[in-house]
Amino acid sequence: MSKKTKTFPLPLSSVMGRSSFEKPDYFGNRSRFDSVTVDGRPGKRKTDVPESKPVRFQGAGLNGPVASKTLRSMTERLARAGIADTVVLNAIGQIPRHLFVEPGLSGQAYEDVALPIGAHQTISKPSTIAKMLEALRAGSRQPCMKKILEIGTGCGYQAAILAKIANEVYSVERIKSLHELARRNLRSLRIANLRLHYGDGMLGLPQVAPFDGIIVAAAGVQVPDALLDQLAIGGRLVAPIGLERQTLQLVERVSENKWESTVLDDCHFVPLRRGTV
Repeated sequence: MSKKTKTFPLPLSSVMGRSSFEKPDYFGNRSRFDSVTVDGRPGKRKTDVPESKPVRFQGAGLNGPVASKTLRSMTERLARAGIADTVVLNAIGQIPRHLFVEPGLSGQAYEDVALPIGAHQTISKPSTIAKMLEALRAGSRQPCMKKILEIGTGCGYQAAILAKIANEVYSVERIKSLHELARRNLRSLRIANLRLHYGDGMLGLPQVAPFDGIIVAAAGVQVPDALLDQLAIGGRLVAPIGLERQTLQLVERVSENKWESTVLDDCHFVPLRRGTV
């Protein structure tokens, strides 16, 4: 076991806590959704999902030169702090964070702080999002991942960034008011490759699995079995784990019944919960 480091990007050989585990094949008895729901409309089952399309953004410009300069300054700070993945930095640099917070908090939108978004939830710090996305993409030679699942849409900010690094993004939110908030926030960006779903994130979205990337924005005592099962072989999952003390962990699926886990960093997230509200 080698020494832990908090510098990103993280070479897997340089972090502590790497372990592997195997699970018996008992996934067949779990309940599954019938279909994805996107903005209240029935979605397509796995077999009906169209081929991946290039990411397309319309109307995603910033509100004037001041906001644009502030956003650029934020991404430059992330680079100086150690974020080296230019795909991640470019994606963050194209999404105006102030559109996803309350107007009274817009002055803090480009600071490296978590901010309240309602329902006792927060928008994560830009540095936290950047670290998670960099870990998700580590080792990838392609500018875009194929299909990503996000658990915890929140205000929609991270989902918008994910849509810049993947051909397809599915995002699940269990709190109805936040699901609706994300829809409103994202409407002006017209993101064609992002689908929002209101449901229990701990169940994932088996009907459109497997995913080559899964990112969880809430902390549980362990990664839910459903999410492990929906990760493609060779895919990566990034999630906070723990209750009072939390660590950010990377899980890689190396075979049908084997996953490898690596502890990346200390972190603090809202708790992962079952059901919908």
